[in-house]
Amino acid sequence: MILPRILAACCCTIVLVTWFASCKPGKIPPATDNYASVVDTSAYFCDICVDSLDVNYHTVQSGENLSYIFNQLGLLSLSDSIVHTAGDLLDPKKLRAGNAYYSLTTRDEDPQIRYIVFAKSLTDHVVIDLSYPPIGAYLYRKEVTLRQRYLDGSVKSSLWNVIRDRGADPILAIHLSDVFAWQIDFFALQENDSFQVVYTEAFIDDTIPLNIASIDGAVFTHEGRDFVAVPFVQDSVREFFDADGQSLRKAFLKAPLDFFRITSRFTNARFHPILKRYRAHHGVDYAAPVGTPVKSIGNGKVIAKGFEGGGGGNYLKIQHNSVYTTSYMHLRGYAKGIAVGSSVMQGEVIGYVGSTGLSTGPHLDFRVYKNGRPVNPLSMESPPSHPVRPELRDSFERVKQRLLDEIHREGSRSSGRLTIEVNSNEKVEQVGDPDSNHRGNSPADGKR
Repeated sequence: MILPRILAACCCTIVLVTWFASCKPGKIPPATDNYASVVDTSAYFCDICVDSLDVNYHTVQSGENLSYIFNQLGLLSLSDSIVHTAGDLLDPKKLRAGNAYYSLTTRDEDPQIRYIVFAKSLTDHVVIDLSYPPIGAYLYRKEVTLRQRYLDGSVKSSLWNVIRDRGADPILAIHLSDVFAWQIDFFALQENDSFQVVYTEAFIDDTIPLNIASIDGAVFTHEGRDFVAVPFVQDSVREFFDADGQSLRKAFLKAPLDFFRITSRFTNARFHPILKRYRAHHGVDYAAPVGTPVKSIGNGKVIAKGFEGGGGGNYLKIQHNSVYTTSYMHLRGYAKGIAVGSSVMQGEVIGYVGSTGLSTGPHLDFRVYKNGRPVNPLSMESPPSHPVRPELRDSFERVKQRLLDEIHREGSRSSGRLTIEVNSNEKVEQVGDPDSNHRGNSPADGKR
């Protein structure tokens, strides 16, 4: 009697081990066609063991709503119950064409839906559980892994291109331009200007790039001068300081756009292409595609908004303090909520590049006034923000030295991209469009 029991126990053990092995984590390859079944595979999908389920990929089509989707899936009778159960997790008003969703079905002759999964972003998914009554709903969040990386390079054509050619996310170029927004004119980068940067990149499932989570320190060499960016927390705020402990954050940004091409500079005698005569041009023209976001270069208040019949087209004026005022002309339109009297923050999007007024093509005419008189935006000075406080200098010096030692060590080991360390299971706030990994070509010709 004992031997049969032992054999039975062994058989059960073998069956259980085989079942768990079949549910080992894996990847669900994306389907190429809507409503196409993924090839059978043993895997987890959104923490659901799908060894006996098919994962069917769908996208929301234009004009579709939840009722239509549930009807297509044969679940119209459960539509109200699903929406009620999902509550705030699945907002019908936020359903957009192109959004992905999945139906997980049994592999029977008459397949039954056990789960529906709606993708809210690359990381967040709403899971509708129909496997057992009552209907359940919960938010599944994919694991985000943080990896600290090192990258260096020399500028040949553009910062965007050299970063992309190094195999890194070219959006890193925009992050670097934000860090050194006042110290470096990114419209005037020289060949063989160089950079070294330590940054943290976020990944989904340890393999899919999500975004650049943070810049952890950098040295940018421009026109033979080294500019250092040291992140340091002061007054509970993380910001960047130079090697002397002076804040890199100035009263104004260097430019109201993310480094696009300059087509006309500040001058007292410019030949106007439409009026066909010489006249003063007390601003800087930035060529950029229609719709490019325009940012306020500093904190302030909107004091004028409208259409300038003299040639400026749609324009805005912002008063930053008792000394400085800026204007932004030829706009296609304005950012939501921008009105006379509105308060704006440095770097806030206030409008979009257009070609209104006397304009031969899409561009921004940007002007700065000091005490009511026009000044050259490309050469004006601006006082720094608060430096590192004396009582924190020792801590700052230690942070700076660790950063410089790390950059020197990694730079001497290899020229290129290195992974320094890995931190897992940390949630990272997404930057930009959650449905895009921002990799590929530069968003505009002439970008620096």
